Amino acid sequence: MIQALKGVRHMASSSVKQAVSELSIPVPWGEIRGKVWGPDHGHPVLCLHGWADNCGTFNTLLPLLPKECRYVAFDLAGHGLSSHRPAGVLYAFPSYVMDVRRVIDALQWSKFTIIGHSMGGNIGGMFSALYPEMVESLILLDSYGFLPTDVKEMPKVLRQGLDEMLHYEKKMEDKRKVYTYETAVERLLSGNRSLSVQSAKILLERGLVQVEGGVVFSRDFRINLKNIARISLDQSLELQSKIAASVMVVLAGSGMEKMFAEPEQKKFTGALLQGYRDRNHTVVTVPGDHHVHLNNPEVVAPLVSNFLQDKVLPNSSSSVDFQAPKL
Repeated sequence: MIQALKGVRHMASSSVKQAVSELSIPVPWGEIRGKVWGPDHGHPVLCLHGWADNCGTFNTLLPLLPKECRYVAFDLAGHGLSSHRPAGVLYAFPSYVMDVRRVIDALQWSKFTIIGHSMGGNIGGMFSALYPEMVESLILLDSYGFLPTDVKEMPKVLRQGLDEMLHYEKKMEDKRKVYTYETAVERLLSGNRSLSVQSAKILLERGLVQVEGGVVFSRDFRINLKNIARISLDQSLELQSKIAASVMVVLAGSGMEKMFAEPEQKKFTGALLQGYRDRNHTVVTVPGDHHVHLNNPEVVAPLVSNFLQDKVLPNSSSSVDFQAPKL
């Protein structure tokens, strides 16, 4: 077992437009892997991807954002190139929030910005509520920052999550199916209608592992099991009220709003959006699907860039206590 937070390792690579390096952070069960864009002493921005994706989801967006920032995007545990959680452990949502704290402690960041897509936005919302003094701004990409559950549904959800885990352990379902690269692309697209072919191939750069006879998906099957850690709308609104950061919500017209179209779901999402508006945060909608930031980053980039320039960069010299980690 690797001792947690012993150091941060960078492995240099490059692209035509902007230098990118690979990041490795030790954690108690292995390592968290990620990518870094921008100058060593740029304003710190942490980028959190969505469920079943990986940090490649930011590959097309980040090169279009302000060059004064230091963008760190990492693969959540069980995703991409990061280690899977130990045997017998559920992927409970608060654990992802704790992983954010592990990463920023390793990076030695005391105050930073979060950009989160989908589930990554929910992780960012929860983190911003629990550690308000650490988050300067929060950008939610097709995410509401929280995902409330009807309290009447919670017993059923909890039982389903526990039963699914026990069933998984009995069947030892982590024997991964081997695909050709072409069939892996087709498999990913069939389960993610909002991805373009090019976007799918970007995610598969970190989402596949070469094995004898072909490739397998790198993500842990357990991330597909029902998440048992749920909160109600009242709890979500209470947490939302604790966020001190400036917030911008960028919704996709054919994304989450379309997915949560039922009246009961609209009640939850509407209350969350109204909570942001009541606190003078920004809520905008852009044309596109759930992965518009990856498929068509030029639609999202101007909004994110203007928000960073307005809310973050003018204050960067006085408000940021940032040290580059010793490599």
